[in-house]
Amino acid sequence: MVRSRRQEKKAIDPHFLLVAYRNGYFPMADSKEGEIAWYSPERRGIIDLESFSVPRSLRRVLRQESFQVRINAAFEQTIRACADREETWISEEIVECYLELHRQGYAHSVEAWKDGLLAGGLYGVALGGAFFGESMFSKEPDASKVALAVLVGRLRERGFVLLDTQFVTEHLSRYGAIEISRMDYLLQLQKALVLDVLFV
Repeated sequence: MVRSRRQEKKAIDPHFLLVAYRNGYFPMADSKEGEIAWYSPERRGIIDLESFSVPRSLRRVLRQESFQVRINAAFEQTIRACADREETWISEEIVECYLELHRQGYAHSVEAWKDGLLAGGLYGVALGGAFFGESMFSKEPDASKVALAVLVGRLRERGFVLLDTQFVTEHLSRYGAIEISRMDYLLQLQKALVLDVLFV
């Protein structure tokens, strides 16, 4: 794990954050009010967009249209819901920076709504043909899974080639998340960044 010097507790410059992404780094705070450090793991989590398959149970949920999926309808609500847990790496400084990236058109949310309420979703950053998934949350069963399936479908349709998950969790491994070396990741990243594709 390559970890840079901690940043003093202050707002992250959005341009600096984009440069970090382009070089394989991402930020995490020690806690909701903690200092921010920058990471480039020796083993990087990704979801292979070509081999991703939706489990049968989730396909059934998608067919039933139990959720209404929206893009960027409630970005701030989504990121704050992702941060609303007992232990979180999403500090207020991080929230504010990603809100600015959203205003600039780089950060996006995929949201699952049910009965007019935000039931789950995820957010991340799109650069070139790479999407950097940051976090997801779920208040209803299957809500975040639906958001992930829709995200993958959208990335495929729009010509993206890299879905970065940073780490592989047990939840993500069920959906095809794998680990690759930092070197392989950086090679894939450079190929993705030169693509001229748009998330929205």
